[in-house]
Amino acid sequence: MKHKHHRIFAMILSICIIICAANAQTIKVKVTDALNHQPLEGITVALIPQNISGITDQLGNFQFRETKETSKSLRLSSIGYETQSVLINETKKETYNIVMVPHSVELNAVTISSHAGDQYKIISETDIAMRGVNNSQEVLRIIPGIVIGQHQGGGKAEQIFLRGFDADHGTDFREDVDGLPINMVSHAHGQGFADSHFIIPETIESVDFKKGPYTAAKGDFNTTGFVDFNTKNAFTDNLVKLEGGQFRTFRALGMFNLLSEKAREKQQSWYVASEYRYSDSYFDNPQHFKRFNLFTKYNGKISKHSFLTLSATTFWSKWDASGQIPGRAVAKGLIGFYGAIDPFEGGVTYRTNANAQLLTSLANGDVIKNQVYYSNYHFDLHTNFTFFLVDTVNGDEIRQKEARNLMGYNFSYAHASYLGTTRLNTEAGLQVRSDITSNAELSHTADRYTLLNRIKLGDITELSISPYLSETLKFNEHFSMNAGLRFDQYYHKYNNKLASDSTLAGIGIYKSNANTLSPKLNFYYHANNDLEFYLTSGKGFHSNDTRAVVAQNGYEILPAAYGSDLGTVFKPAKNIVINAALWYIYLQQEFVYGGDGGDVQFNGKTHRLGFDFSGRYEPVKSLYFDLDVNYAHGRAIDAAKGQNYIPLAPVWTSSAGVTYTNKNGFNGSFRYRYVGDRPANEDYSHTAAGYFITDAVINYTKNKYEIGLVINNVFNTKWKETQFDTITRLKGESAPVDEVCFTPGTPFAVKLSLAIKF
Repeated sequence: MKHKHHRIFAMILSICIIICAANAQTIKVKVTDALNHQPLEGITVALIPQNISGITDQLGNFQFRETKETSKSLRLSSIGYETQSVLINETKKETYNIVMVPHSVELNAVTISSHAGDQYKIISETDIAMRGVNNSQEVLRIIPGIVIGQHQGGGKAEQIFLRGFDADHGTDFREDVDGLPINMVSHAHGQGFADSHFIIPETIESVDFKKGPYTAAKGDFNTTGFVDFNTKNAFTDNLVKLEGGQFRTFRALGMFNLLSEKAREKQQSWYVASEYRYSDSYFDNPQHFKRFNLFTKYNGKISKHSFLTLSATTFWSKWDASGQIPGRAVAKGLIGFYGAIDPFEGGVTYRTNANAQLLTSLANGDVIKNQVYYSNYHFDLHTNFTFFLVDTVNGDEIRQKEARNLMGYNFSYAHASYLGTTRLNTEAGLQVRSDITSNAELSHTADRYTLLNRIKLGDITELSISPYLSETLKFNEHFSMNAGLRFDQYYHKYNNKLASDSTLAGIGIYKSNANTLSPKLNFYYHANNDLEFYLTSGKGFHSNDTRAVVAQNGYEILPAAYGSDLGTVFKPAKNIVINAALWYIYLQQEFVYGGDGGDVQFNGKTHRLGFDFSGRYEPVKSLYFDLDVNYAHGRAIDAAKGQNYIPLAPVWTSSAGVTYTNKNGFNGSFRYRYVGDRPANEDYSHTAAGYFITDAVINYTKNKYEIGLVINNVFNTKWKETQFDTITRLKGESAPVDEVCFTPGTPFAVKLSLAIKF
């Protein structure tokens, strides 16, 4: 079967290479930003009067081939920029260099792109422009339909819920920043652990996301969807920002250009950004939360056809945590709603990244990307979920610890050609990733560092090699199709250092290999600039922890996820945009390594059906309404009716807000977040209670400074941010109790900020 997969992939690649070898293009366009002089990707370029269109690549380039009808002009448009028209000189053969001027976003001027795969583009770009990203949690909440929860006081990666999945800390949701993977395979706390706190929110330029496993360039963890965070290549003004609020919360941020304006005019940019944050948080036991981030990025034109991007990050965080608490302890008055059973929880983590990317355009418009990255990562977490269930004397505290070196290489080759009147956009790529983790540990401890019993200890080596191919056929301005194919090969090795490990046969090295082939097929019908329909489908997967893989001898370790979306993007009026989709996801059975218990658990087949609705409305200039409503019906397939609920799977979720934008004076927003009640266990005998929370932001903005006020939980609602059905025993209790334990969400909290630009 493996050789068959290789033959199929080689045949498709050969066909695409043959197709790519034709048809010179003669009208060339290069687009840059008027303020920072950087190339602009994703600008829609239309040839008039033929109304043939396309979008610029990562280097701001696009090419049209000759047409029978004489072209008179080019029209360029994009969200956040003034629309431009450029007359075509019939005798001119060189590139048209066009500078786009930033402009405030207005839904009246927004049109639906005919480019295949852009169904989320309007929502993403208008939300970023109108709402902005005010804090680290908003980085993920900007994605419609996502619910996040934090149960370690801000120290751990957020728990993610999307499309009826409890994706844990990233098991079924892929995250990348500038091509650098955020998710960690075979992590000490859980598979796919995605701690994005090393991203400074103010450095984010754009957020690209898609739901479902329909993109060939995205592999592991892309079950419910993925997000790409793109940091700024350049900015115009330096920034100093100070924040302070309740619970001894403060933050300091600085962003500084290291090159002059003349250098930026020559498309050379280098900046540095850094932040420090401290908070005791709202819990009865102070969290002493500390976080430090340092980020630097260089982006420059190093030759006529090449851009080099270099970036480096270092991140450090340390915290105490109150953890999850049982409802009965609050009801009996043993602790308060914001109290703790075990105040010794907490942790420390740090990560250093280096990232280099070279983009090169060829004479025919092809683009080659080469990227290498490296991360050094450490994680040390102390938690206690069951209190005195197992050890009635010392308690059940556990320590999860690892040290990791992560490195990888990404290559892609993009080519545009024609087959008759059909435009073909081909992308072929290769992704290689290696994770080397030493002394991955799970231990039973007391007071954090007193070792009572080791449960797991070993070294993990995991290598993945993933070629992919994506072919987009644009038959005309109305109908497009995308077909993709991805092959992922995994090599797992575990050096078990613990003779008492109950899942393995003893000390020694255990190996296992696996591969999977993931096809994609997507159709797009662009009726006009106000209406599009799409049907997307594909197979995805998430890998399993190496410790589970070797324990099962490689059996069914890459379970498939099959999904499909039927959706539409349309503008029923000039100032309204709607994106709506019906979707379905089927997930095969899988083996899961339980990071908190060190055991291998079996989960059966599941399926989920639901719909997503996103609406955006701008009744007058500067007033922006957004609404997201999401429903998911998920069940375990093999379980009996009434015993087939998926624990913690969200059913109804919604978020909405109204934003007033004004670059010279008062502006702000008022938003809500809603999660409905959902099952906490398989028979729904326990309920994870829903919540409705409101937040507000008020700013006073001038050209060179901004004063801000953020209010979380405006009406001081008591709510439970994360909840788990857990069997626990409190000290002195004779019998354990099965109930929902929770981490309380933030009460009413106020934070002030002052930002100065220069």
